[in-house]
Amino acid sequence: MKFVDEASIDVAAGDGGNGCVSFRHEKFKEFGGPNGGDGGRGGHVYALADPNLNTLVDFRYTRRFEAKRGEHGMGSDMFGAAGDDITLKMPVGTIISDAETGEVLHELLTPGERVLLAKGGDGGFGNLRFKSAVNRAPRQKTPGWPGERKSLKLELKVLADVGLLGMPNAGKSTLIAAVSNARPKIADYPFTTLHPNLGVVRVGPEQSFVIADIPGLIEGASEGAGLGHQFLRHLQRTRLLLHVVDLAPFDPEVDPVAQAKAIAAELKKYDPKLYAKPRWLVLNKLDMVPAEERAARVKDFVKRMRWKGPVFEISALTREGCEPLMQAIYQHVQAEQKAENAQPERDPRFEVDAAAHSDES
Repeated sequence: MKFVDEASIDVAAGDGGNGCVSFRHEKFKEFGGPNGGDGGRGGHVYALADPNLNTLVDFRYTRRFEAKRGEHGMGSDMFGAAGDDITLKMPVGTIISDAETGEVLHELLTPGERVLLAKGGDGGFGNLRFKSAVNRAPRQKTPGWPGERKSLKLELKVLADVGLLGMPNAGKSTLIAAVSNARPKIADYPFTTLHPNLGVVRVGPEQSFVIADIPGLIEGASEGAGLGHQFLRHLQRTRLLLHVVDLAPFDPEVDPVAQAKAIAAELKKYDPKLYAKPRWLVLNKLDMVPAEERAARVKDFVKRMRWKGPVFEISALTREGCEPLMQAIYQHVQAEQKAENAQPERDPRFEVDAAAHSDES
């Protein structure tokens, strides 16, 4: 299924029901008094983070969602029933923004998280509400309040622990197919991957992480060239980036070092924070390099690249070196998660008090 990472929808909560003007009529009971009930509340519109969804394709064809209005009030002290709420299921990681102002309203980060998108209107008052000692036969009522109506923009950023980046045909799709349950389309022409692929890598019992294969980048991607600029945003939430490099390109005139530097430059140009993320170098397609030349070629690449970070030599096709790489990634992801959980949340009030105390001293 084609990956859809943006959608625009309109949501309308239900209007409140109108209040009722009614008086009690019973035999032998004169001046029974008012008994008109209130109208019911209009239905709310909610969004629910569903971990079973990974695209926004459901909102591509159905773009308007409207909850039912509340029932009107009736006589005999009967209040109108509330309108039914509707819940829109969205993938975890969906960002919900106001389409007109661009303000981010909600961000669904936790499976099962439920947020209110549009509030239903309150029901109107019946004449029973206006009864008083000086107004024993009120004929006033109020209409129901209108429900909220909003135009929303939905944006999905892939929630993955590890993101793969690199030039087209660097072997990213082959790598994710070799180590996870993802089955991306693989071919020998550029831009085989037209949308991100997610895969779960299992390294042991109850030990796993999520890896994302992002469409290949080319020089100028941050300005809109190629396909990668559409999906660079999906790398922003990853804990680790794997820079996959084709160490044995088909064209002998192609310099892998120049390509790798171009990708790094595009990454830095697009988002300096993304460029500052932990990034490992993965030299792929070693099966196409003669065994006696591998060490020299890897050493030359690292030297010319001036790379000081971790380097892994693999062959995604034969799965050589993939297992140590996956184990190292899992250890890194676990360490990152522990560090995040260990950081206590800071109360801004204490920070203000501390600053004031330091000024006084």
